Amino acid sequence: MSVFSSPDFDQHENVVFGYDQDAGLRAIIAIHNSQLGPALGGCRMYPYASEQDALRDVLRLSKGMSYKAALAGVALGGGKSVIMGDPRKDKSRHLFEAMGRFVDTLSGKYIAAQDMGLNVQDLEQIATQSEYVSGIRHRVDELGNLRAGDPSPATALGVFCGIKAAVKSKLNRNELEGIRVSIQGLGHVGYHLARLLHEAGARLWVTDIDKARESDAIREFGAIAVNVGELYHLEVDVFCPCAMGAILDDQTIACLQVKIIAGAANNQLLESKHGADLHDKGILYAPDYVINAGGLIDLFYFDHGKPAADVKNHVENIANTLADIFMASSRKNLATNIIADEMAAARFQFSYAQAS
Repeated sequence: MSVFSSPDFDQHENVVFGYDQDAGLRAIIAIHNSQLGPALGGCRMYPYASEQDALRDVLRLSKGMSYKAALAGVALGGGKSVIMGDPRKDKSRHLFEAMGRFVDTLSGKYIAAQDMGLNVQDLEQIATQSEYVSGIRHRVDELGNLRAGDPSPATALGVFCGIKAAVKSKLNRNELEGIRVSIQGLGHVGYHLARLLHEAGARLWVTDIDKARESDAIREFGAIAVNVGELYHLEVDVFCPCAMGAILDDQTIACLQVKIIAGAANNQLLESKHGADLHDKGILYAPDYVINAGGLIDLFYFDHGKPAADVKNHVENIANTLADIFMASSRKNLATNIIADEMAAARFQFSYAQAS
């Protein structure tokens, strides 16, 4: 398995493979860029079909984190880790302790956080072997309530604010009352987002592999459950991908009857060219690493002892960043993902020039 010849390798600074036979650990850590600071990124556990699939995911995810940090305006680099395994049946204390020892070998160049397949308790077990773990301590939120370190509520808030910015740009509406929204994935972020949208008066269509989560959304939010195949054909205003990435490809884009795509999933485009396909079709796409940066902002502020109100203000500013991207996209007639990439790359170059 070659890293350098992988189509998703993008001048990554470090790609490390971890293996512990006794614990059953097979993992990869990728650091894409650390010009702006140490590489913070989630640890994902997923039953990848192959090692090549796992490598592709961690390379794409770590690059996205670099761009996310740059446009979020936080002093962090981009990194990610993946554990090859099924989180429903392969978790164990020994596995996560081994992962902690693996993280620790990088001496803080990579800082692990929560991602798909892991919860705060899993991170706590990783942290028994490494201090380089973020998002495990309890903190006081903006309402004065003590909550766990899970950053997903902040991610959901950022996506919610981003949806409002997209609706304003595309539909010229300031409120979400009556807006039709489909959500793919009701995990940590997707369910929080569904609640915010419901409270704002949006109408919801949802799908998730966990049918109990669908049932909860039907009962709590009046949502309509559909299967994944139906989801891509729905005539709604906003489509929110909040599960796995690479779901926007030639086939799905051809089916879409939406006006806006704005969701929490990472790497939603299978390839960069699919951003242009959405642009040509008249669908406004909120670049994923911009709109889903709330969790990263939350972790950065908390690790630096900043008050919850400051976190909320910074997360809400995601809407302004997206508004700038939407305006530049319209002015230059370029896809929004290209505009966002250019903005992020400019910040890397500025940082490099300052350090030289």
